[in-house]
Amino acid sequence: FALLFLTTGYIQACRGLMISAVCLGFFGAIFGLVGMKCTKVGGSDQTKAKIACLAGLIFILSGLCSMTSCSLYANRITSEFFDPSFVAQKYELGAALFIGWAGASLCIIGGSIFCFSIAENSNSPRRGYAYNGATSVMSSRTKVHNSVPDKTSPKHFDKNAYV
Repeated sequence: FALLFLTTGYIQACRGLMISAVCLGFFGAIFGLVGMKCTKVGGSDQTKAKIACLAGLIFILSGLCSMTSCSLYANRITSEFFDPSFVAQKYELGAALFIGWAGASLCIIGGSIFCFSIAENSNSPRRGYAYNGATSVMSSRTKVHNSVPDKTSPKHFDKNAYV
């Protein structure tokens, strides 16, 4: 009876961690959508950056909950598998655990990116670059290599001359 209680409590803890990871991921996604620059909700860019950072922290917390749950379950499976006195059915690590670890890692990485997005907004504003117009290879080459000015009138080509 004690073994059944320990197993049940252990599985309940893993379930609770996974449910909290899913709920935190949902709220992180909502805060992430509000914190994006392209949305109209959320206020100024500085406020949106703080909301995006909060979304990143929530995603990191969600990933940690999921990682803890998967690791706790995998630890239990491996300890039972290598225990010679354990006589019940033994399990192996399955694809669900590896998918859980990969998803938790992606959550942590994505949350970190959200948190670092606030650092970009605190810097000076982006510099604009002026567009000088397109030059062809031949016109830029003739400007550089011809030191003597050309006395002939420039040739005008239509769009089919370059094909």
